[in-house]
Amino acid sequence: VQLQASGGGLVQAGGSLRLSCAASGRTFSLWHMAWFRQAKGKEREFVAAIRWSDYSTYYADSVQGRFTISRDNAKSNVYLQMDSLKPDDTAVYYCGAGATSRPTLRSTYEYWGQGTLVTVSS
Repeated sequence: VQLQASGGGLVQAGGSLRLSCAASGRTFSLWHMAWFRQAKGKEREFVAAIRWSDYSTYYADSVQGRFTISRDNAKSNVYLQMDSLKPDDTAVYYCGAGATSRPTLRSTYEYWGQGTLVTVSS
C-alpha cells in the first residue's frame, strides 16, 4: 500500500485547511486509515481515524469538534477537514493505514505517507 498526503500549508489562526491522502495498492486489506501529527520536538500523536468498513470515526480530544475525517466512496482517499485552526495545530501531518483494530495507536499502523506540513500563524 502506498500513501500520498497533500494539502498542507500556511494559514492564520481561525482558518481552515483540507488534507488529502490517496491510497493505492492492496487497499482492500485496510481496516483503518488515520491522520497523525508530529510537532517539532514532540512525539507523533493521533489526530483522527476512520474505519473502512462502516465509516466509524475516532478523534483526539484536542481536535474533536474542529476536525472532520472522511473518505471518498469511489476512491481509496481519505480527507481531513481542519477548521478553527490554532497555532498548537502546527505540525507535520501523516496519514497512516493498516489492518489495525486499535485505530488510535500509532504502532499498529503498517503504512505511512510522507507527511505534509501545516503551519498556523497567530
